[in-house]
Amino acid sequence: MKESQETPKSSSKKPYTGQGSIDVFAAQCNTCKKWRVIQSEEEFEEIRSKLSKEPFFCNKRSGVSCEDPADIEYDATRTWVIDKPNIQKTPEGFKRHLVLRRDYSKLDTYYITPEGKKVRSQNEIATILKGNPRYQGVSPTDFDFGSPKVMEDTIPVDVIKKGLGSSNKKLKPTKDGDK
Repeated sequence: MKESQETPKSSSKKPYTGQGSIDVFAAQCNTCKKWRVIQSEEEFEEIRSKLSKEPFFCNKRSGVSCEDPADIEYDATRTWVIDKPNIQKTPEGFKRHLVLRRDYSKLDTYYITPEGKKVRSQNEIATILKGNPRYQGVSPTDFDFGSPKVMEDTIPVDVIKKGLGSSNKKLKPTKDGDK
């Protein structure tokens, strides 16, 4: 084999591989209410897609029971978001990404196609699906762009929350030290 002496040139049209804001997936036991870490996004989506009909229980995990300590505690050491139950699993080949806004107001939901294209709306998905026979059997309704709920009690205290009609600027203290 001959090795190339040149550094490969990168394409300006690289597929999107951006990272979402979620670092840990967890499910709450329906009996003891303890949080259990879910090992993969795919496993989490499987649990979430059936949550109303098949609640999550500690014993669904091998060697785990309600007697064991929680894997993770619900507290303000991290920002928690709660996804809606019964959202369909993401169609095969696509990835669901959730990105937390800087002001912690919500998460933006979008999907990445198998080709790496970022899709932000139901209309964009419909156009991609219609124009590609490879996705026969996949429907725009298979994608949920709803935003999980950001749990306000876990938002860092130093984050300035936007109020109605206010700007997103920090207030400067007055000269006499009033706040």
